[in-house]
Amino acid sequence: MPPPLTLKSLRARPVVLPLKRPVAARIATITQWPLILIDLQTEEGIVGRSYLEPYIVKSMGYLLPALHDLGELLAGKTVAPVELYDTARKSLHFVGYQGLAMIAVAGLDMAAWDALAKGAGQPLCRLLGGSVGPVKAYNSNGLWLKAPEAVAAEAVELREEGGFDALKLRLGRERPEDDLAAIEAVRRAVGPETHVMVDFNQGLSQAEALHRCHMIDHLGLDWIEEPLVYDDLDGYAKLTAALKTPVQIGENFYGPRDLHLALQKKACDLVMPDFMRIGGVTGWLRAAAIAGAAGVPMSSHLYPEVGAQVLRVTETAHWLEWQDWADPILQRPFEVKEGLLHIPDTPGVGLDWDEEAVAAHLIEL
Repeated sequence: MPPPLTLKSLRARPVVLPLKRPVAARIATITQWPLILIDLQTEEGIVGRSYLEPYIVKSMGYLLPALHDLGELLAGKTVAPVELYDTARKSLHFVGYQGLAMIAVAGLDMAAWDALAKGAGQPLCRLLGGSVGPVKAYNSNGLWLKAPEAVAAEAVELREEGGFDALKLRLGRERPEDDLAAIEAVRRAVGPETHVMVDFNQGLSQAEALHRCHMIDHLGLDWIEEPLVYDDLDGYAKLTAALKTPVQIGENFYGPRDLHLALQKKACDLVMPDFMRIGGVTGWLRAAAIAGAAGVPMSSHLYPEVGAQVLRVTETAHWLEWQDWADPILQRPFEVKEGLLHIPDTPGVGLDWDEEAVAAHLIEL
């Protein structure tokens, strides 16, 4: 057994990357993608790495001080991720366990697990009791709210990027008929054998959701994702009961208890936690146990590198969401072939920064 690691310090750096295909959803348009790069330094010289994707640039101004405070709080502690996770959360008890507090803890947690796996000389999936292997993925790099013809052409591009047989299409155009036309155009372009998921990005009222989701309920979609605002679990329960197509939610679960509550309310058929909200690797593992006990399929949201590692040990593993938005600052982006993400057989999660690219995109806050 390798000797235990000791946390020395935590460094967090803000970078902003341009998006090749800008996000154009009903609730927001995003042309640049903020990342917080985290380096957990240990006294033994091993560095654990992770990143956060907080959507808007100014949110990094709130998260960076929180991360640095956690580094100071935990300096000298043994790198035992579960204990660091619990200590960090309890330190923020009086401001609550959700929102920015959970996001900061999740960044620390993912870096701690990376350091622990590196110290053990194993990929994270193997450290967690699994094996290195491929993970099935769908391409989520585009298909935003464009005209049907443009979306169809882009669907072919996305399918060919990594031999994908699954794509996610965004909905929520002004006219429901235009959403329907976009689905039909994509189907014609990529064929009936391609899996198609759709995502409304929380853009609908309950009345709109019932109308629009019934319009597409016969189209053989793999799932309908987040038609309602994320915390309307009662509304989701009504919608889930009314539809044949599986309802997917979960990227806004703040911790495993949110997942448990959603399942108690029968608010969905599928879950897809996001690592910065569910609580990093520790939060995912606890949530995965709940989903496993309920028999509910569990997919990942963003963070494909750590997502691939933990899906290898998730009982009800479903789909990995593939997005390459962090690739420009990685030395060795993960490889996708025939719709499968291939985990490198290297210690840790597999993140190493391209420091020249980082320097080029570093910002001042």
